[in-house]
Amino acid sequence: MLNSDEKLDLTLVIPLFNEEESITELLEWIYKAVKPMDIRFEAIVVDDGSKDESWTIIKKMSAVYPWLKAIRFRRNYGKSAALHCGFREAKGEVVITMDADLQDSPDEIPELVRMIKEDNFDLVSGWKKKRQDPLGKTIPSRIFNRTARLVSGIKLHDFNCGLKAYKLEVVQNIEVYGEMHRYIPILARRAGFGRIGEKVVHHRERKYGVTKFGYERFIKGFLDLLSIMFISKFANRPMHLFGSLGTITFFAGFLSALWLGIRKLWHVYQGIESPLVTNSPYFYIALTCMILGTQLFMTGFVAELVGRIRPDRNHYQISEKL
Repeated sequence: MLNSDEKLDLTLVIPLFNEEESITELLEWIYKAVKPMDIRFEAIVVDDGSKDESWTIIKKMSAVYPWLKAIRFRRNYGKSAALHCGFREAKGEVVITMDADLQDSPDEIPELVRMIKEDNFDLVSGWKKKRQDPLGKTIPSRIFNRTARLVSGIKLHDFNCGLKAYKLEVVQNIEVYGEMHRYIPILARRAGFGRIGEKVVHHRERKYGVTKFGYERFIKGFLDLLSIMFISKFANRPMHLFGSLGTITFFAGFLSALWLGIRKLWHVYQGIESPLVTNSPYFYIALTCMILGTQLFMTGFVAELVGRIRPDRNHYQISEKL
């Protein structure tokens, strides 16, 4: 049922993992929220390898709701993989992502659609201003968001919020992997979509099950943030980073070794007894710096050569043509 080429007004992408208690209630709520809008829409539920009866329930609900489509993974790949596959199947002019645990309210859908269509935002991120989560989840999230805001320069309060709205062209031009779903606004701006807005959304307490949040995701998220920022700045010009570091390191070592040599010659000229240059630990530090500098420079050189054979090196985002 996912092979229709019909253009729609709205696509909902809902990643899901072990949410058998909430999926029926969520779909009913979505229908009640979207029906008054009188638009053509679809909901794509991506079952991320659930071990419970989630998929059985989804199949039953698809017979009730013709707008419901679904994808099932053979195993658990993570939220980013689920969003990636959902984005590839989306056909709506506006794409909205939301979690399946009932903490995101479908009642926010009409206003999110309006902000994309009428206010012409490329992306609108939800802000759970009043969170209904335990401190063990909210405190790491605040640290996360503050760091992401500082590093990226995007003035959002809540990068983690699963409730987001996008223009279709945004999700078609970004690649979400690893834990990158947290940083979709950064990926979008990197792809050239700079009109990013924010909306305060209602956050509800988890009604069923337990949170999937773990501290390993907190650590992976920070590493992915560093990866995004590095790739954004140096993916197309690695020599600017490695070449600069290599040059600075090499010349620091060279000047240190030169100073040691001049000092030794001065002592010999003055008849002052002094140890051999090679007996000084500073000589080996200087030598190490020169070797490291050379290696860094060569790393940048090799990275430039590798970059030249990338098939997408001349792939650019074109907004429109006349």
